[in-house]
Amino acid sequence: MLEYKETTENAKIPALRFADLILDIGTYLLASGAHCGRLNSNLGRLASTWEFDINMSPTFKGLLVTVKDLNDPTNSVTRFKNSPAHNVHLAVLTEVSHLSWKVQEEKLSITEVEKEFNIIKSKPNYKDIYVAIAVGFSCAGLCLFSFGDTMNAVVAFFAAFIGYMVRVGLARKNFNPMICISIAAFITTLITGFGRLYGIGSHPEAAMATGVLYLIPGVPLINCVIDLIEGYLSSAINRALFGGFILLCIAAGMTLCITLMGISNF
Repeated sequence: MLEYKETTENAKIPALRFADLILDIGTYLLASGAHCGRLNSNLGRLASTWEFDINMSPTFKGLLVTVKDLNDPTNSVTRFKNSPAHNVHLAVLTEVSHLSWKVQEEKLSITEVEKEFNIIKSKPNYKDIYVAIAVGFSCAGLCLFSFGDTMNAVVAFFAAFIGYMVRVGLARKNFNPMICISIAAFITTLITGFGRLYGIGSHPEAAMATGVLYLIPGVPLINCVIDLIEGYLSSAINRALFGGFILLCIAAGMTLCITLMGISNF
């Protein structure tokens, strides 16, 4: 990473330094589940405070920015950066939004913002075991809403819990994300499929239908609609294709498992 000399609050900020900062923040926001409108508003507050004009071209995989100093046209630069691995973390979006407002209201220096953003990035994510338990309870609750009984909900809980942990374990071994999703869907369907074969509960089909719902790409699909409404067409198309391919991988994993188990009338 580039090193910069200390900049006082009233000194002119190099466009390269500002571009690297907003690329760091912007790509982190994209990976954490931000839509393009949030990206534009948060980074726009920094630009207006430090008297820069920015043009952004966000994609699903990265961010391209052009930065121009409003007081010095020669102080300008165009930079691109790839996003880190996507891992939805909505608390990060809130903290970055608070930081951008703090910059605008308290006129923070770029050095202070860099330090505070590094603190945000260093905060640990939720523990996998806690997320897996929450995923299990959510799928169990959806099973109950789908007219399943208590036993069906228990099957859905364990299927989602184990499927999520399998997905996380494969991701840590650097498997392709789509392969991880397909295998997780297969494992989850396998567990709920045994519930169907052995007649566990009054509506085992409800457990099969709801056990895999933790894999549904809700954030990309919602952000796709938001970006489409706000006019970020290229980003909306990228998110739609990504979400659609995840759904295809879920369907492939489920179909393969159901076929191998010989389950019919599902």
